[in-house]
Amino acid sequence: MMKILSVNVAQPQTLIAGKLAVQSAIAKCPVEGPVMVRRTNLDGDRQADLKVHGGVNKAVYAYPSEHYDFWRRDLGKELPYGMFGENLTTEGLVDSEVFIGDRYQIGSTILTVTQPRTPCYKLAARLEYQPILERMYSERRHGWYMSVEQEGTIAAGDEIRLIGRPANSITVLELISVWMGKDLSPELVARSLALDLSPKWKNKIVQRTGA
Repeated sequence: MMKILSVNVAQPQTLIAGKLAVQSAIAKCPVEGPVMVRRTNLDGDRQADLKVHGGVNKAVYAYPSEHYDFWRRDLGKELPYGMFGENLTTEGLVDSEVFIGDRYQIGSTILTVTQPRTPCYKLAARLEYQPILERMYSERRHGWYMSVEQEGTIAAGDEIRLIGRPANSITVLELISVWMGKDLSPELVARSLALDLSPKWKNKIVQRTGA
């Protein structure tokens, strides 16, 4: 069964990234009980830099617990849920099985997958592991953002139900492969550009391919 293992939130706080002290809400922690999910975030959760985080298309970030198993072995340390800055830690879903545009019913909420997560330096600071950005790309363990189609509540233990998938969509993993320039096959590029993506994502694909 696909389900939520943890719901995680945070308020912006000071994060030391090298010689910089920046504001970030990446240090998310699990919360108990139902949490209200609204159009741009969860109750109790905020984003510090709205130029690159949050907004309607990145209201909720999900990360598979299966990736945690990998990173715990790889980094050789315990990693509590929320460590990757995700709002929802999932079970039974991974990047190669989730499609852009997938609609999921979780609790009383309906969420739509919008794009993969592209990590920034704040994740390296959070994990105290500088190679994580390159490693996340090479290992292809990104997680995905979702928009909120229907506001409602989500709690740990809730089942994740797939209720819709667009025709001719591609997976989160396939889209990040195009984004990185790893797979620029004409068919995959065409299907990527046909998706309901943000201008930033479409422009990047066009730059990669000259489409």
